[in-house]
Amino acid sequence: MIFTETKLGGVYVIEPEPLTDERGYFSRIFCKKEFQEKGIRFSIEQVNRSVTEKKGVIRGMHFQSAPMAEAKIIQCTKGAIYDVAIDLREESPTFKQWIAVELTAENKKMLFIPEGLAHGCQSLVENCEVLYFMSEYYEPKCSKGVLWNDPLFGIDWPIENPMLSEKDKNWPSFKFSTS
Repeated sequence: MIFTETKLGGVYVIEPEPLTDERGYFSRIFCKKEFQEKGIRFSIEQVNRSVTEKKGVIRGMHFQSAPMAEAKIIQCTKGAIYDVAIDLREESPTFKQWIAVELTAENKKMLFIPEGLAHGCQSLVENCEVLYFMSEYYEPKCSKGVLWNDPLFGIDWPIENPMLSEKDKNWPSFKFSTS
């Protein structure tokens, strides 16, 4: 696997290295040893899958607070998404900054997001499938979010007028979400 660190400390784009032959390909998408060699402590506690049928849907911006703060690995296995992470770690030099990576079934890239960041994505095509490898179990009491279009972050979403769940439409602006 090839790990490329982004401008947000601890956030990596991960590219599997497929072994190909006449049958197709084989690739490793997680290896605890390779993560540890990069200084990343990550154990998979839960794996989730989302299927988004319509183009332009935004899911996010989500995170879990302590004591169930979570890290995650995101992989698009069908279609294409614009995957976004926002640094909400007050002690971080990139606090309140964001990055976006296009993850597609074709490019096979993944995004590793450590604890303390909000995550969301927008479907770039119809019928997207995304896998989420989570370091913690889902805990509704710790489930939090920030508004997808909060002007504090100024995320440049590629598709205007997105479809969102009621929950995602109503997350608070960041200044109110940390209380």
